[in-house]
Amino acid sequence: MKFRIWLGLRLGAALVSAMVLAVLPALARAAAPAVPTRPCHLPGSEESLRCVSVPVALDYASPAAARLLLHVTVAPAFRESARPDPLFVLAGGPGEAGSDVLPLLSNTLRRIRATRDIVFIDQRGTGLSGKLDCETTPAQQAMTEQQLEAELRACIGRMRTNFAAYGTASAARDIEQVRLALGYGQINVWGGSYGTRLGQAYARAFPAQLRALVLDGVAAPDQVIPAGGRDSQAALEALFRQCALDPSCQRAFPAVRAEFAALVASVAAGKVKLAIADPRTAEPITLTMTSARFLGTVHSILYSPADSRRLPFLIHSAARGRWEPFVARRNVAADFSADGANALVLHLAVICAEDLPRLTPALRADDAAALTAPMLERLPGLCQAMHVAAVPLAPATLISAPVLMLSGALDPVTPPRRAVAAGRSMAHAQHLVVANAGHGISSLGCAPRLLREFLDRPDLPVQAACLKEIPVPGFQLGSAGPQP
Repeated sequence: MKFRIWLGLRLGAALVSAMVLAVLPALARAAAPAVPTRPCHLPGSEESLRCVSVPVALDYASPAAARLLLHVTVAPAFRESARPDPLFVLAGGPGEAGSDVLPLLSNTLRRIRATRDIVFIDQRGTGLSGKLDCETTPAQQAMTEQQLEAELRACIGRMRTNFAAYGTASAARDIEQVRLALGYGQINVWGGSYGTRLGQAYARAFPAQLRALVLDGVAAPDQVIPAGGRDSQAALEALFRQCALDPSCQRAFPAVRAEFAALVASVAAGKVKLAIADPRTAEPITLTMTSARFLGTVHSILYSPADSRRLPFLIHSAARGRWEPFVARRNVAADFSADGANALVLHLAVICAEDLPRLTPALRADDAAALTAPMLERLPGLCQAMHVAAVPLAPATLISAPVLMLSGALDPVTPPRRAVAAGRSMAHAQHLVVANAGHGISSLGCAPRLLREFLDRPDLPVQAACLKEIPVPGFQLGSAGPQP
């Protein structure tokens, strides 16, 4: 995957006003925007949207030095009499771009868009904002973990980039530059996963500009993102308990917990060497199933309850020597296409500066036998290649704006306890927990309606009884897919 950093400043403000009024009428409600705009068609949206290139300082400590262009996508409100306060969308990762989550427009954000502009920001170093990433190829499937790390370190070494300029604090200041460039007054912010960390950072840096904040899958201010062993293990144990209590799952996979433990041991011992037909191409491939590949795939599956209900079937199939379904599922999280993939180097730029320095011996011990252990083992070596200084943890000052926090009880990375911790530094927070949900609530059941109701009246309690109606998905019992 190629990465690009656009530097320089585009057209001046003297050419802007007429162009903006012609191309982006929905923004005429705000003060005059200060950057050129253009119609655009992007993956994930069938309609024509509006795209904006916002120049920002690469290093805010030296604002007169190099600049980069931040890509912003605007979905104008459906109604001409729309409200003046838009919703800014902050994606997760770190490494996911706003343009990667445009499908949210079709369902999750459709009610909100009736009366508000929706603004998607490609965070610096992601998507169309100078994506920091390395090429991935099919040949990497057969590489050892040492070979993969060596390739990544070599790729990082070839980049001539100030990675320290890509942290959360700079990204929060970018949000403010986008607000000013588009001429908005107060804004609302929706953040998902890592976007909740970024959203909280913006709320604390620019409190007067924030009207309301929605946090979905809440990262606590002091959370060390890679150290999720306790939470991921809790989600896995909950899944095993649910299978044991479900008559169909129990009959089909009575020993799934023991099968998983045996697979973990065999994979760790290097005993799982596969010669199978590639699920992508049907061509013969050989690969070693490493702990990083195996446990990393299990961890990613646990993010979604619908996906995790396939896990007993995948484990049972692998325990019987049939690894093709597991490898096919792993391929979902290891796509070789450049479009839509998270920016791995940007991810490291943030994590290595903000999280690794706070990885205490106690946290390491929690993850020693957890799903996240292989990732943590690789992280120090990769961070050495990044050459970023540690960023001190900023104090969790009080957030005064109304906040709606959403948590899934089965979330393996940001479970409800993380939101509880974040809420201690919020003056007006509501916390909604969905029993049958994992990482990401906003698109489920009645949640899109509740988001609109909260943004319309953030001072009122959200009536969220309807979230209890979100059903638990059925378990997959065979190759045909989940049971009805």
